[in-house]
Amino acid sequence: MAGITYEIDDKTIVEQIKSDAANAAAELIEAAHLKKGSIVVIGCSTSETIGNQVGSHSVPEVGKAIFDGLQSKFSSCGIYIAAQCCEHLNRAIIIEHEAVPNAEIVNVVPQPKAGGSFATACYANFKNPVALEHIKADAGLDIGGTLIGMHLKEVAVPVRLKQNHIGKAILIAARTRPKFIGGERAHYDESLKDGYPL
Repeated sequence: MAGITYEIDDKTIVEQIKSDAANAAAELIEAAHLKKGSIVVIGCSTSETIGNQVGSHSVPEVGKAIFDGLQSKFSSCGIYIAAQCCEHLNRAIIIEHEAVPNAEIVNVVPQPKAGGSFATACYANFKNPVALEHIKADAGLDIGGTLIGMHLKEVAVPVRLKQNHIGKAILIAARTRPKFIGGERAHYDESLKDGYPL
């Protein structure tokens, strides 16, 4: 079973998943005040997206549909996708090299059953993909309960999106904000309560 991937016969399902992803990206851009250069970590189970248990039904065309939907909104705003690989690659990140020019890269090429179909689609469609072991993203989308917290900046704040599913997978979104430090005598920049400086 480890090498098996699956296909979807009903292409309207794939188009709906792509649309769901685009809607979620558009909502997150607004809710998290994302700007050019922001990085959004995406954890994605294509198995969950089509109604199966995580890790059981890797579907490359669904991974590509989610990538296309997200990228249709993020790319035009100059926002980078950081694709979180599955546990078999220790949740490594696939990202455009220009987003992280000074990061320490590692050598791995994701596959549908070792990295995941979404990360594989990102690697195939980025201009110059690289793999990293760690990143601290500005926001995130967790599609199907893949646990993206390890790749978010502190402090992560939940974001409730109207688009709360992609396909059949539960969608959980997050943004980040700078830590408040200093206690009762401290003064804070109110413009940073909801995110990072524009």
